[in-house]
Amino acid sequence: MSADALARARDILQRLVGFATISDRPNLALIDYVQSYLEGLGVATARAPNLAGDKAALMATIGPMVEGGVALSGHTDVVPVEGQKWTSDPFALREADGRLYGRGACDMKGFDAVALAMVPEFLAAGLKRPIHLLLSYDEETSCLGSLDLIARFGRETPRPALAIVGEPTMMTGADSHKGVATFRTRVTGFEAHSSKPALGANAVMIAADVVSEIGRLARAYEAPEICDPRFDPPYSTLQVGEIRGGTARNILARECDFHWEFRGLPGVPAAEALAKVQAFVDTVALPRLTRFVSGPTIETAMEVDVPPLAAQPENAAASLVLRLTRSNTLGAASFATEAGHFQAAGLPTVVCGPGSIDQAHKPDEFVAVSQLAACIAFMRGLADELAR
Repeated sequence: MSADALARARDILQRLVGFATISDRPNLALIDYVQSYLEGLGVATARAPNLAGDKAALMATIGPMVEGGVALSGHTDVVPVEGQKWTSDPFALREADGRLYGRGACDMKGFDAVALAMVPEFLAAGLKRPIHLLLSYDEETSCLGSLDLIARFGRETPRPALAIVGEPTMMTGADSHKGVATFRTRVTGFEAHSSKPALGANAVMIAADVVSEIGRLARAYEAPEICDPRFDPPYSTLQVGEIRGGTARNILARECDFHWEFRGLPGVPAAEALAKVQAFVDTVALPRLTRFVSGPTIETAMEVDVPPLAAQPENAAASLVLRLTRSNTLGAASFATEAGHFQAAGLPTVVCGPGSIDQAHKPDEFVAVSQLAACIAFMRGLADELAR
Protein backbone atom coordinates (compact mmCIF):
# COMPACT_ATOMS: atom_id res chain seq x y z
CA MET A 1 0.00 0.00 0.00
CA SER A 2 2.92 2.34 0.72
CA ALA A 3 4.22 1.93 -2.83
CA ASP A 4 0.73 2.66 -4.17
CA ALA A 5 0.54 5.86 -2.13
CA LEU A 6 3.95 6.99 -3.33
CA ALA A 7 3.03 6.27 -6.95
CA ARG A 8 -0.18 8.24 -6.51
CA ALA A 9 1.74 11.12 -4.94
CA ARG A 10 4.15 11.18 -7.89
CA ASP A 11 1.30 11.18 -10.40
CA ILE A 12 -0.60 13.91 -8.57
CA LEU A 13 2.54 16.01 -8.15
CA GLN A 14 3.14 15.75 -11.89
CA ARG A 15 -0.34 17.15 -12.50
CA LEU A 16 0.01 19.89 -9.90
CA VAL A 17 3.39 21.07 -11.18
CA GLY A 18 1.91 21.18 -14.69
CA PHE A 19 -0.38 24.01 -13.62
CA ALA A 20 1.64 27.23 -13.81
CA THR A 21 -0.04 28.74 -10.77
CA ILE A 22 2.30 31.71 -10.36
CA SER A 23 0.73 34.10 -7.88
CA ASP A 24 -0.21 36.69 -10.51
CA ARG A 25 -2.12 34.09 -12.54
CA PRO A 26 -5.39 32.20 -11.92
CA ASN A 27 -5.32 28.87 -10.12
CA LEU A 28 -8.79 27.66 -11.15
CA ALA A 29 -7.57 24.92 -13.49
CA LEU A 30 -5.65 23.33 -10.60
CA ILE A 31 -8.64 23.72 -8.27
CA ASP A 32 -10.90 22.13 -10.90
CA TYR A 33 -8.54 19.16 -11.10
CA VAL A 34 -8.35 18.69 -7.34
CA GLN A 35 -12.08 19.10 -6.92
CA SER A 36 -12.75 16.50 -9.61
CA TYR A 37 -10.25 14.10 -8.03
CA LEU A 38 -11.78 14.43 -4.56
CA GLU A 39 -15.38 14.23 -5.69
CA GLY A 40 -14.45 11.13 -7.69
CA LEU A 41 -13.54 9.58 -4.37
CA GLY A 42 -16.85 10.67 -2.86
CA VAL A 43 -15.37 13.55 -0.86
CA ALA A 44 -17.42 16.75 -0.83
CA THR A 45 -15.55 20.02 -1.39
CA ALA A 46 -16.22 23.71 -0.89
CA ARG A 47 -14.64 26.62 -2.73
CA ALA A 48 -13.81 30.08 -1.41
CA PRO A 49 -13.24 32.35 -4.44
CA ASN A 50 -11.39 35.66 -4.34
CA LEU A 51 -13.17 38.91 -5.18
CA ALA A 52 -11.95 38.91 -8.78
CA GLY A 53 -13.22 35.37 -9.32
CA ASP A 54 -10.00 34.20 -10.95
CA LYS A 55 -8.69 32.28 -7.94
CA ALA A 56 -10.16 30.05 -5.29
CA ALA A 57 -9.24 28.21 -2.13
CA LEU A 58 -10.61 24.74 -1.54
CA MET A 59 -11.61 22.79 1.55
CA ALA A 60 -12.49 19.12 1.88
CA THR A 61 -13.34 17.12 5.00
CA ILE A 62 -12.54 13.43 5.20
CA GLY A 63 -14.21 11.57 8.03
CA PRO A 64 -17.09 12.43 10.37
CA MET A 65 -18.33 16.01 10.61
CA VAL A 66 -17.36 16.40 14.26
CA GLU A 67 -15.04 18.70 16.15
CA GLY A 68 -11.55 17.69 17.24
CA GLY A 69 -10.00 16.86 13.88
CA VAL A 70 -6.82 18.08 12.20
CA ALA A 71 -6.46 20.72 9.50
CA LEU A 72 -3.80 20.03 6.87
CA SER A 73 -2.99 23.27 5.09
CA GLY A 74 -1.16 23.80 1.81
CA HIS A 75 -1.01 26.52 -0.81
CA THR A 76 -1.37 26.18 -4.56
CA ASP A 77 0.56 29.22 -5.82
CA VAL A 78 4.24 29.31 -6.75
CA VAL A 79 6.84 32.00 -7.37
CA PRO A 80 7.88 33.10 -10.91
CA VAL A 81 10.56 31.41 -12.99
CA GLU A 82 11.44 34.37 -15.24
CA GLY A 83 15.17 35.04 -15.37
CA GLN A 84 16.08 31.73 -13.76
CA LYS A 85 18.26 29.17 -15.56
CA TRP A 86 16.42 25.86 -15.37
CA THR A 87 17.90 22.74 -16.95
CA SER A 88 14.40 21.50 -17.86
CA ASP A 89 10.86 22.81 -18.21
CA PRO A 90 9.95 24.10 -14.72
CA PHE A 91 6.31 23.13 -15.27
CA ALA A 92 7.00 19.54 -16.32
CA LEU A 93 7.96 17.28 -13.43
CA ARG A 94 11.32 15.57 -14.00
CA GLU A 95 12.75 12.73 -11.90
CA ALA A 96 16.48 12.13 -11.57
CA ASP A 97 18.67 10.62 -8.87
CA GLY A 98 15.83 10.27 -6.38
CA ARG A 99 14.67 13.85 -6.83
CA LEU A 100 11.55 15.33 -8.40
CA TYR A 101 12.25 18.64 -10.13
CA GLY A 102 9.74 21.36 -10.97
CA ARG A 103 8.47 24.72 -9.82
CA GLY A 104 6.54 24.14 -6.62
CA ALA A 105 7.72 20.54 -6.20
CA CYS A 106 9.15 21.56 -2.84
CA ASP A 107 7.21 24.74 -2.04
CA MET A 108 4.71 23.28 -1.57
CA LYS A 109 2.95 21.08 -4.07
CA GLY A 110 4.85 18.07 -2.75
CA PHE A 111 2.88 18.27 0.50
CA ASP A 112 -0.35 18.92 -1.41
CA ALA A 113 0.26 15.87 -3.58
CA VAL A 114 0.91 13.59 -0.60
CA ALA A 115 -2.19 14.80 1.23
CA LEU A 116 -4.32 14.18 -1.86
CA ALA A 117 -2.67 10.80 -2.52
CA MET A 118 -3.50 9.70 1.02
CA VAL A 119 -7.22 10.43 0.73
CA PRO A 120 -8.09 6.81 -0.25
CA GLU A 121 -6.27 5.59 2.86
CA PHE A 122 -7.92 8.25 5.01
CA LEU A 123 -11.31 7.07 3.75
CA ALA A 124 -10.48 3.45 4.59
CA ALA A 125 -9.02 4.24 8.02
CA GLY A 126 -12.30 4.53 9.91
CA LEU A 127 -11.53 7.99 11.20
CA LYS A 128 -13.37 8.98 14.37
CA ARG A 129 -12.19 12.59 14.01
CA PRO A 130 -11.87 14.28 10.62
CA ILE A 131 -9.01 15.47 8.48
CA HIS A 132 -9.71 18.85 6.91
CA LEU A 133 -7.69 19.48 3.77
CA LEU A 134 -7.19 23.15 2.88
CA LEU A 135 -5.61 24.47 -0.31
CA SER A 136 -5.13 28.23 -0.51
CA TYR A 137 -3.94 30.84 -3.03
CA ASP A 138 -1.65 33.90 -2.83
CA GLU A 139 0.47 32.53 0.01
CA GLU A 140 3.61 33.67 -1.82
CA THR A 141 2.38 37.26 -2.01
CA SER A 142 0.03 38.04 0.86
CA CYS A 143 -0.87 34.90 2.88
CA LEU A 144 -4.49 36.06 2.71
CA GLY A 145 -5.92 33.23 0.60
CA SER A 146 -6.50 30.95 3.58
CA LEU A 147 -8.50 33.40 5.69
CA ASP A 148 -11.92 32.61 4.22
CA LEU A 149 -11.41 28.91 4.89
CA ILE A 150 -10.17 29.48 8.45
CA ALA A 151 -13.26 31.64 9.11
CA ARG A 152 -15.51 28.67 8.27
CA PHE A 153 -14.23 26.58 11.18
CA GLY A 154 -16.90 26.38 13.85
CA ARG A 155 -19.53 27.63 11.41
CA GLU A 156 -19.98 25.65 8.19
CA THR A 157 -17.20 23.21 9.16
CA PRO A 158 -16.54 21.58 12.56
CA ARG A 159 -13.72 23.28 14.39
CA PRO A 160 -10.50 21.24 14.30
CA ALA A 161 -8.37 20.71 17.37
CA LEU A 162 -5.18 21.83 15.64
CA ALA A 163 -3.55 22.72 12.32
CA ILE A 164 -0.48 21.43 10.48
CA VAL A 165 0.91 23.68 7.74
CA GLY A 166 2.92 21.57 5.32
CA GLU A 167 5.67 24.00 4.30
CA PRO A 168 9.07 22.37 3.65
CA THR A 169 10.82 21.58 6.94
CA MET A 170 12.41 18.22 6.04
CA MET A 171 9.53 16.61 7.97
CA THR A 172 10.60 18.09 11.28
CA GLY A 173 8.21 20.19 13.33
CA ALA A 174 8.62 23.96 13.63
CA ASP A 175 6.55 25.64 16.33
CA SER A 176 7.59 29.20 15.50
CA HIS A 177 8.48 31.34 12.51
CA LYS A 178 9.14 34.96 11.72
CA GLY A 179 6.49 37.33 10.49
CA VAL A 180 6.90 39.36 7.32
CA ALA A 181 5.64 42.80 6.39
CA THR A 182 6.20 44.48 3.03
CA PHE A 183 6.15 48.19 2.31
CA ARG A 184 6.22 50.57 -0.63
CA THR A 185 7.80 53.99 -0.15
CA ARG A 186 7.25 56.68 -2.76
CA VAL A 187 9.42 59.79 -2.80
CA THR A 188 7.96 62.63 -4.89
CA GLY A 189 10.39 65.47 -5.64
CA PHE A 190 10.48 68.34 -8.13
CA GLU A 191 12.14 68.24 -11.55
CA ALA A 192 14.84 70.72 -12.54
CA HIS A 193 18.08 70.83 -14.51
CA SER A 194 20.76 68.91 -12.67
CA SER A 195 23.11 71.89 -12.88
CA LYS A 196 20.74 73.86 -10.63
CA PRO A 197 19.90 71.60 -7.65
CA ALA A 198 18.47 74.56 -5.71
CA LEU A 199 15.60 74.77 -8.22
CA GLY A 200 14.18 71.34 -7.43
CA ALA A 201 14.22 68.24 -5.24
CA ASN A 202 15.88 64.98 -6.29
CA ALA A 203 13.65 62.05 -5.32
CA VAL A 204 16.31 59.45 -6.15
CA MET A 205 18.93 61.03 -3.90
CA ILE A 206 16.56 61.25 -0.94
CA ALA A 207 15.28 57.73 -1.55
CA ALA A 208 18.89 56.59 -1.36
CA ASP A 209 19.17 58.26 2.05
CA VAL A 210 16.13 56.35 3.31
CA VAL A 211 17.41 53.09 1.83
CA SER A 212 20.74 53.68 3.56
CA GLU A 213 18.92 54.21 6.86
CA ILE A 214 17.03 50.93 6.37
CA GLY A 215 20.41 49.25 5.96
CA ARG A 216 21.67 50.86 9.19
CA LEU A 217 18.56 49.70 11.05
CA ALA A 218 19.03 46.20 9.64
CA ARG A 219 22.49 46.05 11.20
CA ALA A 220 21.10 47.33 14.51
CA TYR A 221 18.71 44.36 14.63
CA GLU A 222 21.75 42.06 14.63
CA ALA A 223 22.70 43.11 18.17
CA PRO A 224 23.33 39.90 20.18
CA GLU A 225 21.10 40.92 23.08
CA ILE A 226 17.98 40.94 20.88
CA CYS A 227 18.76 37.76 18.92
CA ASP A 228 17.07 34.38 19.20
CA PRO A 229 19.45 31.47 18.47
CA ARG A 230 16.58 29.19 17.42
CA PHE A 231 16.36 31.08 14.13
CA ASP A 232 18.71 31.23 11.16
CA PRO A 233 19.62 34.06 11.00
CA PRO A 234 18.94 34.66 14.70
CA TYR A 235 17.78 38.26 14.24
CA SER A 236 14.99 40.23 12.58
CA THR A 237 15.88 41.36 9.07
CA LEU A 238 15.24 44.43 6.93
CA GLN A 239 16.01 44.69 3.24
CA VAL A 240 15.16 46.71 0.13
CA GLY A 241 14.39 44.48 -2.84
CA GLU A 242 13.41 46.85 -5.62
CA ILE A 243 13.96 50.52 -6.49
CA ARG A 244 12.91 52.57 -9.52
CA GLY A 245 13.11 56.26 -10.25
CA GLY A 246 14.25 59.11 -12.43
CA THR A 247 14.02 59.83 -16.15
CA ALA A 248 17.50 60.99 -17.19
CA ARG A 249 20.98 61.56 -15.79
CA ASN A 250 20.71 65.35 -16.08
CA ILE A 251 17.23 65.80 -14.57
CA LEU A 252 16.56 66.01 -10.85
CA ALA A 253 14.31 62.98 -10.41
CA ARG A 254 10.67 63.72 -9.73
CA GLU A 255 9.75 60.25 -8.46
CA CYS A 256 11.41 57.25 -6.86
CA ASP A 257 9.65 54.15 -5.53
CA PHE A 258 11.21 51.35 -3.56
CA HIS A 259 9.85 48.18 -1.99
CA TRP A 260 11.20 46.84 1.26
CA GLU A 261 10.40 44.20 3.83
CA PHE A 262 10.77 43.41 7.50
CA ARG A 263 10.97 39.84 8.79
CA GLY A 264 10.54 40.05 12.53
CA LEU A 265 11.17 37.51 15.23
CA PRO A 266 8.04 36.61 17.19
CA GLY A 267 7.45 39.50 19.56
CA VAL A 268 9.13 42.05 17.28
CA PRO A 269 6.26 43.73 15.42
CA ALA A 270 6.58 45.24 11.96
CA ALA A 271 5.11 48.46 13.35
CA GLU A 272 8.32 48.92 15.33
CA ALA A 273 10.50 48.87 12.21
CA LEU A 274 8.10 51.10 10.32
CA ALA A 275 8.13 53.64 13.15
CA LYS A 276 11.93 53.78 13.09
CA VAL A 277 12.02 54.34 9.33
CA GLN A 278 9.27 56.94 9.59
CA ALA A 279 11.17 58.81 12.31
CA PHE A 280 14.14 59.15 9.97
CA VAL A 281 11.84 60.30 7.18
CA ASP A 282 10.23 62.95 9.37
CA THR A 283 13.38 64.31 10.98
CA VAL A 284 16.00 63.92 8.25
CA ALA A 285 14.81 62.85 4.80
CA LEU A 286 11.79 65.08 4.34
CA PRO A 287 13.58 68.25 5.51
CA ARG A 288 16.33 67.48 3.00
CA LEU A 289 13.78 66.91 0.24
CA THR A 290 11.99 70.20 0.91
CA ARG A 291 15.12 72.25 1.48
CA PHE A 292 14.63 74.40 -1.63
CA VAL A 293 11.03 73.81 -2.73
CA SER A 294 7.75 73.09 -0.97
CA GLY A 295 5.40 70.31 -1.94
CA PRO A 296 7.63 67.20 -2.23
CA THR A 297 6.49 64.21 -0.16
CA ILE A 298 7.60 60.83 1.18
CA GLU A 299 4.80 58.32 1.68
CA THR A 300 5.04 54.74 2.91
CA ALA A 301 2.24 52.18 2.66
CA MET A 302 2.18 48.73 4.22
CA GLU A 303 1.19 46.19 1.57
CA VAL A 304 1.32 42.89 3.46
CA ASP A 305 1.54 42.04 7.16
CA VAL A 306 1.84 38.31 7.84
CA PRO A 307 1.83 37.43 11.55
CA PRO A 308 4.56 35.25 13.03
CA LEU A 309 4.00 31.85 14.58
CA ALA A 310 4.94 32.13 18.23
CA ALA A 311 6.13 29.17 20.29
CA GLN A 312 3.70 28.28 23.08
CA PRO A 313 4.37 26.22 26.23
CA GLU A 314 1.34 24.01 25.55
CA ASN A 315 0.88 23.23 21.86
CA ALA A 316 -1.17 20.16 20.96
CA ALA A 317 -0.10 20.41 17.32
CA ALA A 318 3.57 20.38 18.23
CA SER A 319 3.07 17.46 20.60
CA LEU A 320 1.31 15.47 17.89
CA VAL A 321 4.04 16.15 15.33
CA LEU A 322 6.75 15.13 17.80
CA ARG A 323 4.96 11.80 18.31
CA LEU A 324 4.44 11.20 14.61
CA THR A 325 8.02 12.12 13.66
CA ARG A 326 9.47 10.33 16.69
CA SER A 327 11.46 13.40 17.58
CA ASN A 328 12.20 15.28 20.79
CA THR A 329 12.98 18.68 19.33
CA LEU A 330 11.15 21.40 17.47
CA GLY A 331 12.68 23.91 15.10
CA ALA A 332 12.04 27.53 14.16
CA ALA A 333 11.65 28.83 10.61
CA SER A 334 12.92 32.15 9.29
CA PHE A 335 10.39 32.13 6.45
CA ALA A 336 6.77 33.14 6.94
CA THR A 337 3.74 30.92 6.39
CA GLU A 338 -0.02 30.92 6.85
CA ALA A 339 0.48 29.27 10.26
CA GLY A 340 0.24 32.61 12.07
CA HIS A 341 -3.32 33.02 10.79
CA PHE A 342 -4.33 29.63 12.20
CA GLN A 343 -2.74 30.51 15.53
CA ALA A 344 -4.50 33.89 15.54
CA ALA A 345 -7.79 32.00 15.08
CA GLY A 346 -7.05 30.12 18.31
CA LEU A 347 -5.80 26.85 16.82
CA PRO A 348 -2.61 25.20 18.08
CA THR A 349 -0.44 25.16 14.97
CA VAL A 350 2.83 23.69 13.77
CA VAL A 351 4.72 23.71 10.46
CA CYS A 352 5.84 20.33 9.10
CA GLY A 353 6.27 19.24 5.50
CA PRO A 354 8.53 17.47 2.99
CA GLY A 355 11.55 19.06 1.36
CA SER A 356 13.94 21.82 2.33
CA ILE A 357 13.27 25.54 2.09
CA ASP A 358 16.84 25.78 0.74
CA GLN A 359 15.50 24.35 -2.54
CA ALA A 360 12.54 26.72 -2.81
CA HIS A 361 12.28 29.75 -5.10
CA LYS A 362 15.40 28.80 -7.08
CA PRO A 363 16.09 27.19 -10.47
CA ASP A 364 15.81 23.40 -10.53
CA GLU A 365 13.68 23.36 -7.39
CA PHE A 366 13.21 19.78 -6.21
CA VAL A 367 11.82 17.54 -3.52
CA ALA A 368 13.45 14.22 -2.69
CA VAL A 369 11.34 11.11 -3.24
CA SER A 370 12.45 9.97 0.21
CA GLN A 371 10.84 13.09 1.68
CA LEU A 372 7.52 12.27 0.03
CA ALA A 373 7.80 8.75 1.47
CA ALA A 374 8.47 10.21 4.92
CA CYS A 375 5.43 12.46 4.55
CA ILE A 376 3.30 9.47 3.60
CA ALA A 377 4.43 7.65 6.76
CA PHE A 378 3.59 10.77 8.77
CA MET A 379 0.10 10.97 7.23
CA ARG A 380 -0.47 7.30 7.89
CA GLY A 381 0.42 7.84 11.54
CA LEU A 382 -1.97 10.78 11.65
CA ALA A 383 -4.78 8.62 10.31
CA ASP A 384 -4.06 6.01 13.00
CA GLU A 385 -4.26 8.72 15.68
CA LEU A 386 -7.60 10.00 14.42
CA ALA A 387 -9.05 6.50 14.09
CA ARG A 388 -8.67 5.81 17.84
